[in-house]
This record gives sequence, C-alpha cells and structure tokens, in this order.
Amino acid sequence: MIILLSLIFGLVVGLSLGLTGGGGAIFAVPLLVYGLGVPAREAVGISLAAVGATSLVGFLQRWRAGQVEIGTGLLFAVAGMVGAPLGSWIAGRLPETMLLLLFAGLMVIVAIRMWQSSPAAASAEAILAAQDNSADGPTCRRDATGTLILTSPCALLLLTVGLLTGLLAGLFGVGGGFVIVPALILFSSMSIHRAVGTSLMVIALISVSGVTAHLAAGRDIPLDITGLFLLGGLAGLFAGQAISKRLSSTVLQRVFVVAILAVAGYIVLQNLLL
Repeated sequence: MIILLSLIFGLVVGLSLGLTGGGGAIFAVPLLVYGLGVPAREAVGISLAAVGATSLVGFLQRWRAGQVEIGTGLLFAVAGMVGAPLGSWIAGRLPETMLLLLFAGLMVIVAIRMWQSSPAAASAEAILAAQDNSADGPTCRRDATGTLILTSPCALLLLTVGLLTGLLAGLFGVGGGFVIVPALILFSSMSIHRAVGTSLMVIALISVSGVTAHLAAGRDIPLDITGLFLLGGLAGLFAGQAISKRLSSTVLQRVFVVAILAVAGYIVLQNLLL
C-alpha cells in the first residue's frame, strides 16, 4: 500500500507541476505527512530531494532548447544555497505543529498570488514576447544583445530573492518557483520561457544544498519512499505538460488554487481544532 500511495502522491505533485508550470511542490509535504504518516521534518527532506531531481530533468530539457540563462541563474542559486541550510536549521528548532501551520500560511500566500495572476497570464506572456531584449527592468537592465548588465543594485536584488527562495526551500521543502519566476520576469526583463528554465536550474541547485543540510543535521531521507515519489512525479510531470497544451491555463490555475486552499484548511483543522 505504501508503494502504491508513494507513486500516486508523486504523480499528483508531478501532474500539478506539469499543468501549472510551478507551485506543484507545495502539495508534497502535506501528502507525505497526512497520506503516508511521514514525520514533518522527514517529509521536508523527501520533498527537497524529489523536487530537486524533478527540476533537474526539467532544466536539462529547457537547457537543450536554449531556454536557460546560466549566469543569472547561478547568481540566484549561490544565494539560495546559503539560505537553504539556514531554513533547515530553523525547521529543526520549530515544534512540528508550528512548522505545519507556517506551511499552511505559505500555501495561502501562494494561492492568493496564483489567483491574482491567472487572468492576466496569457496577456502578460504576449506583452513580454513583444518586448525588445534591451527593455529595462525596474532594477536590472540589458544591453543591445540582451545580456544582463550586472550593476550592484541588480546583483543585490537578485541575491536577496535567491536567499529568500533558499530559506523557503530549507524550511518547507518547496522549490520556490512561485518566487523565482516572477522575480526573473519583473526584475531582469527575462522572457517567461527562459525564466521557467532558469528557475528549474536554481531549484535543482538549491535542493542539493537543502538536502545536504538536512542530512548533516542527522535527519534521514528514506530512499525507498523518495525514489517512488520521484518516479511518480516524473510520470506526472510529462503527463501534465501534455495535458496543459489542451486546456485553458486560467482555469487550470484557479482549480489548482482551490486545491491548495483546501489542503491548507485541512492542515489548520488537523493542528488546531482536532
């Protein structure tokens, strides 16, 4: 039964990632904790490992398609790899109930952001596609060839967002794509396709740091559950990507938001009222 559930739950996470293009990892910890009975801190480690490996596969696909900006991604990743051990250290010192309630709060924030952005997703992508590569971002600028001009304010901004992403990864086992992708688009004038590809690279690198910190703290990552979860996640990822091409992205995103809020509500009920 554990084998089947691990595959199914991994499939759910991968499917949501493939359908929405980000945020699917938010389901991993609740499914592991309430579906498989895995302790919360152990679930964070499994989620980090599975999300990181899945992101690595996605990154390699995007890289081969020329949709990854390595230099900008490495800047994010360096800061994130510092933040992940810090998040893991904080998680180890929080009561499990508080950790889960904070996670529920994060889910609500993600849901609100996704709901607000979904109606404009298609038009925003069209606007970004029409922009010249030399367009200025609010903080970061690009030259005539589209290369990022790394000024001090730009570097500081990207490092700060990277640090925040790493902190969330270490604390909750999430990938952080819901932070990275909008930041890359808004602050570095990056196209949405390159932002997604670059985000996958960053998530994979940050996950390595988070997993290392998790293991260094003496917390286990069971290979059997992690492997099955990852296997189901990869299958769901490819299936979700295929299905998403046939369905409205706005409808998918809003259904996804409702599911996130339902899971967040369940976590709160389990830890406060029951």
